[in-house]
Amino acid sequence: MRGPHNIWRLIRTGATFERTGAMRAVLDAVNAPARVRLAAHVLGWPFAWLGYKGDPNLPPITRAITALGPAYIKFGQILSTRPDVVGPELAEQLSMLQDRLPPFPQEQAVRIVSDALGQPVDVLFSEFSEPVAAASIAQVHRARRADNGREVAVKVLRPSVEAGFRRDIDAFHFAASMIELISPATRRLRPRDVVTHFETVVMGELDLRREAAAASEFAENTREDQGMRVPHPHWHLTARRVLTSDWAEGIPMGDVARLKAEGQDMPLVGARVLQLFLQHALRDGYFHADMHQGNLKVAPNGDIVIYDFGIMGEIDEYTRRVYAEILMGFIRRDYMRVARVHFEAGYVPRDRDMTEFARALRAVGEPIFGADASQISMANLLAYLFEVTERFGMRTRTELILLQRTMVVVEGVSRSIDPQINIWEVARPVVESYIRDNLGPKAAARDLGRSAQVLARFAPLLPEFLERRMPEMLRDSDAAPNPRESRAGLLGGIAIGAVVALASVFFGAWLG
Repeated sequence: MRGPHNIWRLIRTGATFERTGAMRAVLDAVNAPARVRLAAHVLGWPFAWLGYKGDPNLPPITRAITALGPAYIKFGQILSTRPDVVGPELAEQLSMLQDRLPPFPQEQAVRIVSDALGQPVDVLFSEFSEPVAAASIAQVHRARRADNGREVAVKVLRPSVEAGFRRDIDAFHFAASMIELISPATRRLRPRDVVTHFETVVMGELDLRREAAAASEFAENTREDQGMRVPHPHWHLTARRVLTSDWAEGIPMGDVARLKAEGQDMPLVGARVLQLFLQHALRDGYFHADMHQGNLKVAPNGDIVIYDFGIMGEIDEYTRRVYAEILMGFIRRDYMRVARVHFEAGYVPRDRDMTEFARALRAVGEPIFGADASQISMANLLAYLFEVTERFGMRTRTELILLQRTMVVVEGVSRSIDPQINIWEVARPVVESYIRDNLGPKAAARDLGRSAQVLARFAPLLPEFLERRMPEMLRDSDAAPNPRESRAGLLGGIAIGAVVALASVFFGAWLG
């Protein structure tokens, strides 16, 4: 229930950060000004005793977030990939949220698996290890199937995780409503819609059967892709709270020192992560939307092993083309083209000045070119981007939230592997390939063919439609002020319809 009772939850959030020492760590990480530090202390100190204690063995920020619950952990996972935004020390603390959280007891996991699959664990598996990784929603056990000896990963949802998420998201909804009420200027960012989108995505992650389906579809889409692997699900050992899949062998993406020690080509690995994401987003419109280090490994031959398909993103073909045009405009430093695409897609209100918007975009893009990642302050860049969106009245596009968020995460992962990576140069071949295949004359002919095939399917219905509707349409036209013109227009429309039907049959046969 979204009501004032959520104030208590939000107060406890701030109190937990104060009690665990996380508040000071966050303020230090973002170099908060003295007046902000003073205000935070004055407002937080009286309520500190209301905060959760957390695990004192964890660093302050990790301690606070893990104490607050899975929804907060998800948010922390995103920030952990951006040391250039939150600082290296804070990012290091938050990286513990990816797959090194305290596990729940083995006995509980065994009971959940047995109940979900309808048979005892020792009947289904000849081996079933203690947890090898624990994250915000589930933990993973390494096991071996009893029937064929295949090594598998068994993912088990945390007990009561659904209730915890619903409670946190409820508080987020309340906070978003209060933000819009107190600060009307924030409404263009649509915080309530953003929270609703987050809720839809995350709640879907709590049904592991949906994750298995996503893994299966993603594997099918990418079966021809070089330089990557996808663990396949084992359907008869999967249920709502349990997912069994191939074991993903490799070095965790977050273990940079080990990757270097094993002789991996770090620039190649960093570029491959970014290019694979763009390829899946643009080509397929279906992409892994939780690509932090905890969900990636590097195989001995350098292949990227992608797993954990709880959060997937999907964008339609039109949006993919707009996104590619925007990226290509930045890559070619054609800021007027980028501005025009924004206006044509409706991302910027039409009453704004396109030329001025193009100049604002130039101020965003130019500092990036000619500089490697170590010379770019992403925090400053993001701050300026926010100013641009505010000045030009751009509203948050909920359909792009997951794509934009994942792009930020993937870029952060690539930078952690190769700090000197140039994201535009790495992205260029993927974006150019997509544009060549989808925005040229060949693509236009293909689009026409698709439209023709759709029309051709309805062509057999045209005679019956005209026989049933013609008398009524003629009566309506006789009632018009100029019956001759109306009847002529009607017959002209019928003639055009017939031509379209014939064309659809022709193009359908030619391209089909």
